Amino acid sequence: MTPKEFVKTYLPYALASQKKTGIHAEVTLTQAALESAWGKAAPGFMFFGVKDTDGINGNEQLITTTEYSRRADLKFPVIISITPVVKGGVKMFKYIVKDYFRKYNTPEECFTDHGNFYLKNKRYAKALLVKDNPEAFIDAIAAAGYATAPDYAKQLKAVLKTVQRSMK
Repeated sequence: MTPKEFVKTYLPYALASQKKTGIHAEVTLTQAALESAWGKAAPGFMFFGVKDTDGINGNEQLITTTEYSRRADLKFPVIISITPVVKGGVKMFKYIVKDYFRKYNTPEECFTDHGNFYLKNKRYAKALLVKDNPEAFIDAIAAAGYATAPDYAKQLKAVLKTVQRSMK
């Protein structure tokens, strides 16, 4: 799916989520595009990489993912590999693992849950103060630890530009 096709297909869901949650549709589309490789990797309509912490109630799926940490002793349901790396001058460990992620029946269900995720988690309180400014919101969610990639904000901002161009 091209970025233009992705935006055309999923913009209605992002706008509906924005109406319900106040999270800017551009941010929602940007995260969905990055986290799902423009829709290529969204099993169970899981566009955002939101973890399912219990892995027991039927609304989850075990998926291979990459995680980064400064610690070499993290626990996951399945660890495939742990490799020392340097990211931004910081020694870290790159984990290839299988972990539980949420799954959904429809894209609409996923997009709405994504917006509610920010509203329900106190660690995103600062991000919610700038939810009308996509770049500031991206910086705030990255600072709050949305993803383990150390350059998550930079990645999102690059995709944001493509989303914005594709919306025209």
